Amino acid sequence: MGRLTRDPELRTTPSGVSTCSFTVAVDRRYKSADGQTQADFISVVAWRQTAEFVSKYFSKGSRILITGSIQTRTWDDQEGKKHYVTEVVAEDVEFCESKRSEGGSSYNGGASQSSASDSGYFAIDDDDSGVPF
Repeated sequence: MGRLTRDPELRTTPSGVSTCSFTVAVDRRYKSADGQTQADFISVVAWRQTAEFVSKYFSKGSRILITGSIQTRTWDDQEGKKHYVTEVVAEDVEFCESKRSEGGSSYNGGASQSSASDSGYFAIDDDDSGVPF
């Protein structure tokens, strides 16, 4: 769970599959010696309906909860230099706040989208019993 560091980038593969890349800043549970909260910046990629859901409903600063798996991949650039990346492949994403701070538009904090869903829509879960705040 964290906040998007920039707006998600939605692209389409040559075969027509939607993909979305974004970075999430995740606060560590402890503070540094000088009392500052530290964060990790985690690269995330989403595919298909999940990618479209993220690009439509999330923007820079949005709080997001992601369930997924860690993947590493490599590629060679045009100059022959090898690049490595480790990223989370999002399988499920959820809102973590009840209202957007910018613009005043609101959305339900229980909405989620799973890439396993073939329906192309997201469900609203009004059960807030597991929310600690």
